Amino acid sequence: MNIKSTEKKGNEVTVVVEIDKELMESGVQKAYMKARKNIMIPGFRKGKAPRKMIEAMYGAHVFYEDGLEEIFPEIYEEAVVKQELKAIGRPNLTDLQISDDHIVTITITTEVYPEVTLGDYKGIEVEKAEAAVSDEQVEAELDRMAQNVASTETVERAAEMGDTANIDFEGFDNGVAFEGGKGENFDLKLGSGSFVPGFEEQIVGMTAGEEKDIDITFPEDYHAELAGKAVVFHVKLNKVTVTNVPAKDDEFAKDVSEFETLEELKADIRAKALETAQKQIDSAFEQACVEKAAENTTVEMPKALIESELDNQMERFGYQLQMSGYSMDAYAKMMGGDMATMREAFRPAAEKQAKANVTLTKIIEVEGLTATEEEIEAEFESMAKQYDMEIEKIKTMVPAEEIKSSLETRKAVKVIVDAAVAVAPKAEEKTEE
Repeated sequence: MNIKSTEKKGNEVTVVVEIDKELMESGVQKAYMKARKNIMIPGFRKGKAPRKMIEAMYGAHVFYEDGLEEIFPEIYEEAVVKQELKAIGRPNLTDLQISDDHIVTITITTEVYPEVTLGDYKGIEVEKAEAAVSDEQVEAELDRMAQNVASTETVERAAEMGDTANIDFEGFDNGVAFEGGKGENFDLKLGSGSFVPGFEEQIVGMTAGEEKDIDITFPEDYHAELAGKAVVFHVKLNKVTVTNVPAKDDEFAKDVSEFETLEELKADIRAKALETAQKQIDSAFEQACVEKAAENTTVEMPKALIESELDNQMERFGYQLQMSGYSMDAYAKMMGGDMATMREAFRPAAEKQAKANVTLTKIIEVEGLTATEEEIEAEFESMAKQYDMEIEKIKTMVPAEEIKSSLETRKAVKVIVDAAVAVAPKAEEKTEE
């Protein structure tokens, strides 16, 4: 095999390779052996036609393209790997030339890993808020806890705002029931604004067993079929229930926690909320630091790296949807688009993350960061504990090289964050109305 030329333009490399006859012949013979079982030629049983007969009928070079596929790993090793070209994505065969003496010359194009020039990544200024928890947040958590232990009871009186009305209902447009307008044993919190404006207010005053027609006009911005229409809902009130929320006092604190007083409970809520807020701020600060370091990096991003990151983000989002009971196709249609539209929506984030990835990889190189065998083993142990699995099982599922790469990336992030200068967020400018 002879490398005739190697030319690099930007992130694309073109390699012209001349393949010797012996190697090409081995590929062609393998392609013929695979293809002949499906070829029929008069006078021969299926799969028994000689190669020369097939070539005489279909052309002397009928097996050449498939033959190249057979020997491509050897070609790739010589043309790309041994030349230390950091190819990414799938190489393309852009030209095939066969000379009169059957010498095959091919042209391979491939994107390669880009040249990366780091900008400032140490000592960069990044905004970081201070963790704080308001009295309102503490009260909101107390309210949530109180609601969790609240009791309900059925009352024999007319429905009032704040009650829960269990109702059967059906909507009619000019006497004809419309789709989506029917429900049975539906619990409606009066005053919640869950239904069309004017509906809940007309339930107030009804008593259990009472039936009533309610006149409603749908808003102009409602679903197209019903927007602006005046309809009638026939409603039956089955029962009225009230929620008894306990008073938030020392007895309440004893019932819902290990604390003796309400003040102790409040202090615990505040401390935990502050810890959560601090973790969120630290995470946002870390992300902002990496993004700013990436912004300072000079690199011409290859399409292959962006598309690969886009694939990863789509895969992760698809998994999240699957856990929620949705498919990607269904979600895309629900959002008024298709898979191609959704992919384009993810592209800006993928482009930003791909640039952050090459920035971190370059920092690993420049800083000489590496993960030791001990650190890799500790990470496997941590994962085994987290997922309650045998460590050897984890090792069969996750390659050690993947763990090593993840640890080194974390170290690169730490280099940026530890050297960053946290500054107070700028006050939002008030606009005069």
